[in-house]
Amino acid sequence: MFIKNNLGLVEGTETMLAQERRLNQIANNLANVDTTGYKKEDITFWEMMFKTASHHPRVGKGLKVVTDHTQGPAKETGSPLDFAIEGKGYFKIQTPRGIRYTRNGNFTLNAAGQLSTMDGNTVLGQGGPIIIDADLARQGAIQVGRDGTITVDGQVVNQLAVVGINDESALIREGDSLYRPGPGAQETAATGSVQQGFLEGSNVNTVTEMIEMIDLQRNYQSQQKVIQTIDDINGQAISKVGNLTS
Repeated sequence: MFIKNNLGLVEGTETMLAQERRLNQIANNLANVDTTGYKKEDITFWEMMFKTASHHPRVGKGLKVVTDHTQGPAKETGSPLDFAIEGKGYFKIQTPRGIRYTRNGNFTLNAAGQLSTMDGNTVLGQGGPIIIDADLARQGAIQVGRDGTITVDGQVVNQLAVVGINDESALIREGDSLYRPGPGAQETAATGSVQQGFLEGSNVNTVTEMIEMIDLQRNYQSQQKVIQTIDDINGQAISKVGNLTS
């Protein structure tokens, strides 16, 4: 009985740790509800068989963090250097660490006249960086077509490099709404179109996240009670060992 009850404690603790991690994920999602291009994270739970040190098979809790890449709502800003992608696709960004992808189209011009992210990373076009005359940009002489073609004062200067990814689950999240390609992630033709003067909002649903947080908190409390009950049973078993009635 004692061994089985200890296993119950292990199972209960693993479940609580998994629920705690998911609670942290929900808190992070809610904290980024207003972050441009943010994609909410979730955790999948499953049971897995493995062998302990004594080679006895047992069931444990498996966790995997997944990103929901569904499109967020488009919000009109009116800025000629703000872009949203309607449908599937990512802006291609050059960073000091290599190529990255993002849905955050809140761009600006750097000192060299290159289109860049607010963090200073270069936004790539067809063949390299996109150079735009800053004075013309201030005058609102920039027009961007649905296919990403950039026209400045009536002249085509470049085209935004918008690409698709064959397996979005292979993208690895980094900070600032950037993703780097993981194993198996390859560029494909984008099926989405560019909207100038718009930004894509977060795909976090506040109500849904709050409801899930409440459910998880209740489940967490239930697991606490289960562990307390098992601990009480163990305590009673230990106190009665060696007691003989006359």
